[in-house]
Amino acid sequence: MLAKTLLILLGLIALTVPVAAALGWLGLTMQYLESPMPLHRAIGDMVWQTSKDFLLVAIPMFILLGEILLRSGIAEKMYDGIVKWLGWLPGGLMHANTGSCALFAATSGSSVATAATIGTVAIPQIERRGYNERLFLGTVAAGGTLGILIPPSINLILYGLLTDTSVPELYLAGFIPGFMLAALFMLTVIVLCLLRPGWGGQRIQVTWAERIGALPSLLPPIGIFLVVVGSIYAGLATPTEAAALGVIAALVLAATNRTLSIEMLRQAIEGTMRTTSMIMLIILAAVFLNFVLSVIGLTQALADFVTGLGITPMQTMLVIILVLLIVGCFMETLSMLLTTAPLIAPIVIALGFDPVWFGILLMVLLETALITPPIGINLYVVQGVRERGELVDVMIGAAPFVVTMIGMIALLLVFPDIALWLPGLFY
Repeated sequence: MLAKTLLILLGLIALTVPVAAALGWLGLTMQYLESPMPLHRAIGDMVWQTSKDFLLVAIPMFILLGEILLRSGIAEKMYDGIVKWLGWLPGGLMHANTGSCALFAATSGSSVATAATIGTVAIPQIERRGYNERLFLGTVAAGGTLGILIPPSINLILYGLLTDTSVPELYLAGFIPGFMLAALFMLTVIVLCLLRPGWGGQRIQVTWAERIGALPSLLPPIGIFLVVVGSIYAGLATPTEAAALGVIAALVLAATNRTLSIEMLRQAIEGTMRTTSMIMLIILAAVFLNFVLSVIGLTQALADFVTGLGITPMQTMLVIILVLLIVGCFMETLSMLLTTAPLIAPIVIALGFDPVWFGILLMVLLETALITPPIGINLYVVQGVRERGELVDVMIGAAPFVVTMIGMIALLLVFPDIALWLPGLFY
């Protein structure tokens, strides 16, 4: 049954059927093949029960927050400020790419928005300063993935919703791994540029006075981060309410920056509606698919299969990681999260693993899927911003960071407190 499900799903993806439609058709197909009951009659009630969940309101709020930061010019100023603080390292602007992605991820919650925003600002610098183009593009694609892991993250909200795990705990758990992964990306660039000095482009010379003068451009995103995350842990707001506070803060900053206008708001709201519609359609299709898989017994069959292997919990976890790495090459990350988390999380918890820890591990696996061909979304986003050359350049440039992410997965396996230490202090 599992093999049949995977074959049908991969076949639909290979035919370039849109993700939401592929998940919905898979649910209907499995219903007719495996269940005598007309499960499709439950779609209406299921859509209503899912879409009225208050936590989901955070999704359009965080998307709108990112849109406002992008269109108000705040992101560009932030990038220039980080260049002055990190540009002296071997690799120059490539560190600014990673640092800007980490900081922008801490406000927008979206990997695609992060890659698109920083890519728009950074990519024109490649030829001006003589960087190795492939590696430079790879830093943007890989840095953009940090939006999944660093709070506030839309994917962490969805994981919490799917597995009934505390979102504030997940946010705390994502801090250290998120910024640690950003540091490992920068270390990867340093090592490569020391081995191949020509890849690092022209060194950027900046005085301390210029660095101090650039600090005001870094304050807006940090301020928004403190408003969003600080309000959650101060007990003043839920994640959804915190997202709304972030939007208000972004509007105030845009007004202060003198870029707040009706046209800017129209573009931001239009972009938010387009992205939110896509995400919600995928969520609703995935909820129906998971319902069908549960009713036909696939969820229980998978659990029985895993427990019947007769291997240790850690060996089982290694098998799960290997499977998810392979699946990530062929599935878009949101659909991967929505289809695999409800199936795998109960098995992982039954094996004795912490659901918060597994949530962070799963986010790193999703990050890896964002830059692994052939379906790595961030690869296409960066290539789309680049608007020239071949997609294979971005793939090759991102390859070293795939290795770095696998290293991060290994660290989480060996040292689970990387993710669990902060939540353990507060919960």
